[in-house]
Amino acid sequence: MESKNRVIRRKKGSRPVSAYQYRQNSRYFAQIAEGIKHAGAQELAELGAEDIALEYRGIYFRADKATLYRINYLTRLVSRCLAPLKSFACPDTDVLYRCAKQITWEDFISQGSTFAVFANVSDSAISHSRYASLRLKDAVVDYFREMTGRRPNVSVRDPDVLLNLHVRHDKAEISVDTSGGALHRRGYRIETVSAPMQETIAAAIIRFAKWDGSIPLYDPMSGSGTLLCEALMHYCHIPAGIFRNKFGFECLPDFDGGIWKQVKKKADTDIRPLPRGLIAGSDISEISVAAARTNIMGLHHGKNVKIEKSDFRALPAFEKHVIVANPPYGIRMGAGEDLDAFYKDLGDFLKQKCSGSNAYIYFGDRAYIKKVGLKASWKKPIRAGGLDGRLVKYELH
Repeated sequence: MESKNRVIRRKKGSRPVSAYQYRQNSRYFAQIAEGIKHAGAQELAELGAEDIALEYRGIYFRADKATLYRINYLTRLVSRCLAPLKSFACPDTDVLYRCAKQITWEDFISQGSTFAVFANVSDSAISHSRYASLRLKDAVVDYFREMTGRRPNVSVRDPDVLLNLHVRHDKAEISVDTSGGALHRRGYRIETVSAPMQETIAAAIIRFAKWDGSIPLYDPMSGSGTLLCEALMHYCHIPAGIFRNKFGFECLPDFDGGIWKQVKKKADTDIRPLPRGLIAGSDISEISVAAARTNIMGLHHGKNVKIEKSDFRALPAFEKHVIVANPPYGIRMGAGEDLDAFYKDLGDFLKQKCSGSNAYIYFGDRAYIKKVGLKASWKKPIRAGGLDGRLVKYELH
């Protein structure tokens, strides 16, 4: 789609839109955290994706335009969706530069718009991601300079177009980020505390808990409220991307604004209210409680979530609940806190006050699982943000 302010001057013999890899096979790539790939594949299937294949660092899938837009707008687990433009053997950065210059970049980057490049390199002759990123950026800039005498601007903070370069085993793939930035940035987190949980991981925990709203959900260590916010969005069917002003797929040359409008309207009309008392939480820190209240009040029906200041040890009983928590650890612990005693008290709280409930506790430091003193029903590895954590389920009979 050519916008009013878009001036396109094609080189003679430039490629038709259909020449791009994603247009030839309708195949896209979803970046997703390790440990939630299988859940992510299930979610992609629920959203209409087909031919789903788990690969290194993510998931390949097939989708038509409506499905691609729907996935970007609704996914709670995927970090970003990429549209591959070109794949090629890449033994060095000179080949990278030459192949990148063959792409008709004005199909994606309009006059006056900005772009940025993010690269990941592994097991290849090209060993530096930053230098590979620089060479791709140079190819794009030189392409425009030679064609128009002008160069597009680079903006790492808020680019109009995000390009992704992946080089593995000396094979490169250049893609456009159809998400327009990391999808875990929902937009509701106005206030934060130290080491907040990533939104996609919190959403995965809610999904692994299989919570459907038939019984209440409680977080006794709510921090800035990420688990509570994701539980609310899950129950109310609030699109994960509802606060995003733009998506990267809007820069694709085959973008269809009519289809996107229909997809968004259908998703927004599915939002449902939240009964009072169904979701609640607490935290010992007054600062954390204030942050959580601020964040959740920015969401639809957030006023129906009660968050109180309380030490979990002083809480009343929570029978027949779903308990979720991301307990403090390391830098998130208060000065002088006895970690062994803290996790023993957490185990006592679950055992003595949560009869008939199921608890899903995320341990950023898995060494403390044994300190809880309860038998786990299962443990799931979830690696994110540099942590090799574990989500542990406890059935509290």
